[in-house]
Amino acid sequence: MATRNQFWTHPSILRLARPSDPVGCITQKARDLVFDAIEAGWSGPPFDPFALADHLKLPVIPREDILDARTIPMEGEGVQIEFNPNRPSGRIRFSIAHEVAHTLFPDCQERVRNRAAREHMLGDDWQLELLCNVAAAELLMPIGSFPDLKDKARSIDSLMELRKQYDVSTEALLLRVVRLTDAACTMFCASRRDQGDASDRYRIDYAVGSRSWSHSLASGVLLPVSTIMRECTAIGFTAKGDEQWPGIPPKLHVEAVGIPPFPKHRYPRVVGIAQVPDGLTTARPRITYLRGDATRPRGLGLRIICHVVNDKTPRWGGGFALGVRRGFSDVQQDFMSWAEQHADLFTLGNAQLCNVDDTLAIFSMICQKGYGSSRTPRVRYAAMKTCLDRLGDIAVTSAASIHMPRIGCGQAGGAWDIVSELIDESLCSRGISVTVYDLPGSDSGSSAVQKGLFEA
Repeated sequence: MATRNQFWTHPSILRLARPSDPVGCITQKARDLVFDAIEAGWSGPPFDPFALADHLKLPVIPREDILDARTIPMEGEGVQIEFNPNRPSGRIRFSIAHEVAHTLFPDCQERVRNRAAREHMLGDDWQLELLCNVAAAELLMPIGSFPDLKDKARSIDSLMELRKQYDVSTEALLLRVVRLTDAACTMFCASRRDQGDASDRYRIDYAVGSRSWSHSLASGVLLPVSTIMRECTAIGFTAKGDEQWPGIPPKLHVEAVGIPPFPKHRYPRVVGIAQVPDGLTTARPRITYLRGDATRPRGLGLRIICHVVNDKTPRWGGGFALGVRRGFSDVQQDFMSWAEQHADLFTLGNAQLCNVDDTLAIFSMICQKGYGSSRTPRVRYAAMKTCLDRLGDIAVTSAASIHMPRIGCGQAGGAWDIVSELIDESLCSRGISVTVYDLPGSDSGSSAVQKGLFEA
């Protein structure tokens, strides 16, 4: 099985991701960019890549004499994006997102980056284009978006119809679907090289597993000689079948489609979904929603109440935190003492655990920037993810269940579709029981309303 260093050779990628996994690294960088933009008021769907570029202060210039789009260095510092305005709207949106993704690489200003400009592609430049496609998918269909895709059929035929409906790339759609579904499956991208060892074989370029996927599928893995990928000989050609893939015990049901090849490559790339047959995997828990009071969690064993606090004052004066202060005065006092004694830790992304007794604890997460009215959300999603990851470690170690209101979606102004997906990634996907409480009679709508980037 190929390691990262054996497969990934492009110098820009090695500078970005060493020693991390490049696909995971570029996805996280794109997600951090999305969080920053949403916290500034960027909204969707549809998520406008032009507005995102404006938020980043990236000039976007139409030019009819280029193929698709490119990122070029500006005099002094910075880069600008140029694009062909005569392309179809969906292609333009993806091209702009793709070029924004180029700016996530530390050496972006060192040379012109062209999307799909064959005459400028050298050696392993296709690897850079691959990762920019992954990042572009995260920008166009970011975390928290299109939650209804979770229940959509995963056949390649139905997915191709959805792609037309949403006007996004096949890659973007499949990545979003696999991050939402409960099925044990993986989205993959594979290609056939024109030269080198095993030039007639298809290799995995990258794979992203669902929350229930438990197998390893590394970049560079050779697929079977007779793989159905060979049937995807043109863009839009589909193939279906059952295959035994290296290192994965059960035979997988695979459905795939041909998409545009890498520049200077003869054969189409192939993307698809490989799924473990039903009954061979254990379902991971989802969030349980109840009507009740999160300060009075139900169940047995150790229960941890999780809530959000701001980074400006350790005294809780509003929202659910005020209810915690009134119900557990010792917890409030303990938090204030902790913040006073550890001022360097009273910052976004940190958290404090306070034990009430042997069966109850309070986990206070600092992931709200300031307090009071604001035209943009005060929640900081990246900080919340950091806190939830730490909470997951605690819950696994202590065999605890987690209880909370719709954190970050009250005075912090966050969107529950985003928060719930973070909870699922950090907690539920690790087998941790999570219960969310809505007060009787309250609105349990899934999303908080956010203003657009340019709305007053």
